[in-house]
Amino acid sequence: MSSTAPKLKAELILVLVTFIAALGWIFSKETLAGLPPIFFLGVRFLIAGLVLMFVGARYFKGIKWGDLKGAIVVGMVMSVAMMFWVVGLDQVSNIGVGAFINSLGVILVPVFAKFLFKEKPPRILWVALPIAIVGLACLALGNGVSFEPAQLYFLIAAITFALQFNMLTRMSSKIHVLVLTAIQLFTAGLIMLFVSPTVEEIPHSVPLSIVGWFLASTLIATSLRFLLQTYGQSLTPASHAAVIMNLEPVWTAVLAAMWFSETMTGLQVIGCGLIFSAMLVSKWTPIRSLLKSKKRC
Repeated sequence: MSSTAPKLKAELILVLVTFIAALGWIFSKETLAGLPPIFFLGVRFLIAGLVLMFVGARYFKGIKWGDLKGAIVVGMVMSVAMMFWVVGLDQVSNIGVGAFINSLGVILVPVFAKFLFKEKPPRILWVALPIAIVGLACLALGNGVSFEPAQLYFLIAAITFALQFNMLTRMSSKIHVLVLTAIQLFTAGLIMLFVSPTVEEIPHSVPLSIVGWFLASTLIATSLRFLLQTYGQSLTPASHAAVIMNLEPVWTAVLAAMWFSETMTGLQVIGCGLIFSAMLVSKWTPIRSLLKSKKRC
């Protein structure tokens, strides 16, 4: 019983993380009513990065310059992904649909690993990819036979996230996860704040209600989320964590329906279901491992 307790604790924490991540979509959408998207995300990530630097200050001791540069590069790639994500969120007509398109990055991770790092992907990936493509087509058809620009932004973000995840995985073996997270958030925030004035107008004042949503997005959906995620992942195998993290788009769609009264067409529901199925198929090996561990308990 004692050996299973930490795993159960970790899995519950990671389920909470997926819920907080989904809340982040809602907090961010509310914040965008009063702040330009790239400026908002730049300030959010900069503050979140500074918070994590303060929390994990002791882990920065003895860090090598080469590792620091690697973490900065990961942050640069993350900034590109997040700029497309937040502009998509600002313009999207259905957050739930956007969340499922964004989640395609999970399936694309091994594709990037194959072509960039010569890693052999699991055979099940070639089953998951066609399912995901059909799901994506259903979402497009459900919106009048073409993507709205926001959905295209989410797709580009998903592709970039897949690249960033591969880079992140390789850097996590060289540098403490908390340090890596803090550096990439700080770097991404800094880059977005440089880009923001060139593409959008910065407001001179912000309503108090927007400040509240911004703080919730920064402190709860970013800093708290990453702290809990780091802690949860330290207690359970990465394969188990990857399975649980698939819940984020599901929570997001549910919360968007409750908060913004969003609805999907039947074809869009099928498309989301196919993408979610593809995510589970691509993680079949860790899912099977997780189920076996539950039976032994």
